[in-house]
Amino acid sequence: APSARVNRHKPDWRGWKFMWPFAVVFVFVFIIPLVYAVYISFYKKQMIGGTRFVGLENYGKLLADPLFWSSVWRVALFTVVQVPIMLFLAAAMALCIDSMKLHGTKFFRISTFLPYAVPAVVSTLIWGFVYGAKYGLVGSLNDLLGTHIDMFDPSVLLASIGNINTWEFTGYNMLIFYSSLSTIPHSLYEAASIDGASEWKIVRSIKLPELRGSLAITVIFSIIGSFQLFNEPSILQSMVPGNAITTYYTPNMYAYNLSFSGNQANYAAALAIVMAVITMAIAYAVQLKSMKEQMK
Repeated sequence: APSARVNRHKPDWRGWKFMWPFAVVFVFVFIIPLVYAVYISFYKKQMIGGTRFVGLENYGKLLADPLFWSSVWRVALFTVVQVPIMLFLAAAMALCIDSMKLHGTKFFRISTFLPYAVPAVVSTLIWGFVYGAKYGLVGSLNDLLGTHIDMFDPSVLLASIGNINTWEFTGYNMLIFYSSLSTIPHSLYEAASIDGASEWKIVRSIKLPELRGSLAITVIFSIIGSFQLFNEPSILQSMVPGNAITTYYTPNMYAYNLSFSGNQANYAAALAIVMAVITMAIAYAVQLKSMKEQMK
């Protein structure tokens, strides 16, 4: 009894001993850079007078910057179009694998996940050479069919980048969906079949409702990833003729070029903070909607 009273009133720090390595890395890698970014966003570096405190001037300038809003609307359009297509394909693949009627299920699961294991830089370079109208697969098809398809044309360039992202991350989202479907006991399917339910009825009434939780997770991750779009357009910039991919093509590219090419790190920090707020607000709205749907 005395030992029980002592344990009840004395804090137990054993759990923190396991957490401190992660906590230290998290503070130095995430918290400190975030605080520093917020700090420098209130300052402005000048050629005469050095760095001075300007308060919210950088944020006011950013909100009136047409280049910034152009990049935001571009990634917003990218998100609205690319994310639903990618998640639809991922869900369809997961349902096919879970049906147990697909031959070579293990090979299909591994082969669809494999593009996610390929680094984004390598994936973009591969697709960049595929898209090449003079030297790539598209160019060979143009010569064979007599067509003039140009995947680097400014009117379809965003769709070409979306195709790369879809190829990269569909398998990853498919595994999340498949993991949710794997938790459903197969006896439930057998009972539904005995009751006369068709395959489509089982999918609609049993499998799709089970995907709601994982759908919310994949949507949030996909939105965050889309608003952080950087690798693909940055690498394709040197492969695309002309000035189709500008320095402000996406918010991340704009922030990178402002900071490292334009010597405007303070303004770039303000841009990064605003984009973080926008992304968190959208992700939080999606999460709230998902929670309401699950509570019905």
